[in-house]
Amino acid sequence: MNKIFREDKKEKLCSEGAKQRRNNLTHQVNEIYQNIAHSDDQNHFHQTTTGITPESYYNSLQMAVTHEISQGRFDTCRDGMEIVNKVAKDKTFLAKWES
Repeated sequence: MNKIFREDKKEKLCSEGAKQRRNNLTHQVNEIYQNIAHSDDQNHFHQTTTGITPESYYNSLQMAVTHEISQGRFDTCRDGMEIVNKVAKDKTFLAKWES
């Protein structure tokens, strides 16, 4: 019984580690999208989208990415910037994204 207890404890620690890593990735991604939204040229953004503000667009994107991080979709990524770059290249990484 002690052996089972130790394995369960080790599993819990691994889960906590994964949870902390996902929280860190979420924090990094949130900061990156906020910075992009604030620095995006308003004129260019409105010309290339359907009239949505950069803040609204990146907030929606940020929420979708955060959901995918919590589901473990980006567990193999090194950092938030890698996630942002992957999503920028291919939105199919996001299950809840409307084009």
